[in-house]
Amino acid sequence: MKKGLLPLLFFISFMASAQRWSVEKANAWYSKQPLFVGANYIPATAINELEMWQADTFDPATIDKELGWAEGLGMNIMRVFLHNIPYETDKEGFISRINQFLAIADKHHIKIMFVLFDSCWNDNPKAGKQMEPVVGKHNSGWVRIPGTKMLFDSRTWGSLEAYTKGIIGTFANDKRVIVWDMFNEPSNSGYNDAVMPLLRKSFEWARAAKPSQPITAGWWTDHPMSNDFMLGNSDIITFHNYKDPKNLEDQIKELQAKYKRPVICTEYMARKHKSTFETCLPVFEKYKVGAINWGLVMGKSNTIYAWDEPMPQGGEPALWFHDIFRPDGSVYKQSEVEAIKATTQKAAKAIKNAQ
Repeated sequence: MKKGLLPLLFFISFMASAQRWSVEKANAWYSKQPLFVGANYIPATAINELEMWQADTFDPATIDKELGWAEGLGMNIMRVFLHNIPYETDKEGFISRINQFLAIADKHHIKIMFVLFDSCWNDNPKAGKQMEPVVGKHNSGWVRIPGTKMLFDSRTWGSLEAYTKGIIGTFANDKRVIVWDMFNEPSNSGYNDAVMPLLRKSFEWARAAKPSQPITAGWWTDHPMSNDFMLGNSDIITFHNYKDPKNLEDQIKELQAKYKRPVICTEYMARKHKSTFETCLPVFEKYKVGAINWGLVMGKSNTIYAWDEPMPQGGEPALWFHDIFRPDGSVYKQSEVEAIKATTQKAAKAIKNAQ
């Protein structure tokens, strides 16, 4: 082989691995998957991603217990947020804890969709002890990834590149990880167009890590610049919908018709907005769209309270906003449990019949 051909062949090989999946590859992958039904997960003992993952507060006993409850519902996927700070401060320990978490999830037959970046809620995340929850306030302690300071200073992105490539590269062929969700609601918190450079880089870094799993980032609101990029570069299509089942069905049909790719809803279920298990799960099942609601167990994240309706006196609201279980394992509403089980049992039966 001529010496000059080696760099060219390497470049061609890299570009092939760094490109978006074809429609055919994405649909072939999805045809082998069950109907995904699960939740966005953080243990009840953690107020945010840092408290979940830092060594002093990582809580495998609670995680094991709560994922056992999810398994009891037939859930088979959890969407879980990571954070760059534990990678920067305790890389080996963080990766070890991720491995431990994945082992627990795998024991309960649950696949994991990891989220690497997030523009939601509180700014200026810091390592160490996290704040206590504000009584009755939704997500009072959730923190952005990486936060405004790093978002607007590209000189600091070397550590974000190392975090992205390091995490995805480590688990690139791990069957316990099912999808990489690169950026949650990137244009949120008023970032709008300013988030685009980091959003683009997150995909570039992820592709460079050559994961065997699909890469995505999901539609959440009408911000054309980020939506065009995410929907045009994701291997599979993901989206958020906290509205009624008619709106949900219309959005699913639009996304499936336009992109011809697998579709997963990575956030839904806000009871006050008529997004419920009983009404939405039949829609997801009808179109074979994955369904990942927000919240599994009520806890320090305070997501039983609505985004815009704090309850300073605390206590349980009559109508929970998110979540399914109380910390003792009792459920908010038995009819919801029955609706979830009806869907997951049919999905499990379909897999068995196909074998």
